[in-house]
Amino acid sequence: MAVPQIWAGMDIGKEHHHCVVINERGERLLSRRVLNDEAALLELIRDVLDIDQEVLWAVDVNHGSAALLIGLLLNHGQPMAYLTGLAVHRASGTYRGGGKTDAKDAFVIADQARMRRDLGLLRPGDEIAVDLRILTTRRTDLAGDRTRQINRLRAQLLEFFPALERALDLTNKGPVILLTGYQTPAAIRRAGARRIETWLRNRKVRSAAALAKAVLEAAQAQHTALPGETLAAGMAVRLAKAVMVLDEEIAELDALIEARFREHPHAEVICSLPGMGTQLGAEFIAATGGHMTAFASADRLAGYGGVAPAARDSGRISGNHHRPRRYHRGLLRVFYLSAMASLKSCPASRTYYDRKRAEGKGHKQALIALARRRVNVLWAMIRDGACYQSAPSVAPAV
Repeated sequence: MAVPQIWAGMDIGKEHHHCVVINERGERLLSRRVLNDEAALLELIRDVLDIDQEVLWAVDVNHGSAALLIGLLLNHGQPMAYLTGLAVHRASGTYRGGGKTDAKDAFVIADQARMRRDLGLLRPGDEIAVDLRILTTRRTDLAGDRTRQINRLRAQLLEFFPALERALDLTNKGPVILLTGYQTPAAIRRAGARRIETWLRNRKVRSAAALAKAVLEAAQAQHTALPGETLAAGMAVRLAKAVMVLDEEIAELDALIEARFREHPHAEVICSLPGMGTQLGAEFIAATGGHMTAFASADRLAGYGGVAPAARDSGRISGNHHRPRRYHRGLLRVFYLSAMASLKSCPASRTYYDRKRAEGKGHKQALIALARRRVNVLWAMIRDGACYQSAPSVAPAV
């Protein structure tokens, strides 16, 4: 990248953006409100490049409403720096004037890009990484919707049949299917355990006999029909069917995610690490952009994922380390869950975790330490294109 001669700060909005261009002395060369439209943005890019070809663009949003602008700038080969909205807000407090306008925010963004040398440049993710980010984001939304529907279903059952709510684990599919056919104590007692078991088996529910026995015991514990039971039971059926629809959509997304993930060149390498399955591997690629060029070392990847402690020393206090305030929450989730899963399948991970526990660390601390260790391994595997190989056990000397 050539040394920039001008800096273009973009305050991103939903319908309009505001652009301020400054030179090396911080003087404004252009200030314009521009529609979030391809023709208007292309005109802005041409006008800025007419001022000087060596320009560094800076934005405070790197997704959503900024996607069109970022795509156009990438197509024109323009470098872009990214400042978080929190960084812009804090920096604006150091400038003269207490007011807040889009023009001021755009100037702050441009001026910070001019002065700071530690800003990371936005890099285009490959097509697979972009697709996986869309798919995994949608799956996360659906999983949240499913949790909310299950909580509503639990609340509905508590209003007329609390014993059944206690007896059912609604995170499993079998109890949800059951509620589409049987909801009230009287209906369950009339049907009996054998008929309910047959009904469940016809719908391919696992452990049908145990589930039928559990709901019959719950029905035997309540013989009082509460007011509104009929309507509440109907609402429970609606909620249960809504959960089943979400389950089907999540299953379809899982198939799409796995198929797209397997097309990535690093898929086999990532999945070879114990604890990293298809879903977590897809989320890892979506979070990192599908390549390690943005991470010159494993330390940078660990810092981005929130598993590298940050020092908070002051005066005589030293060695005070905490989790960094700025990190990618989704990537931390990948590192944490994969480390937890590896405890069951990887002896090396279990040994390292047990050693940290023996040193006095709690469960979460030991797991974070293990996740940090595994980042080194994963980064080196992707760098070398080598799959994970467990170290052979060494027999003790006689």
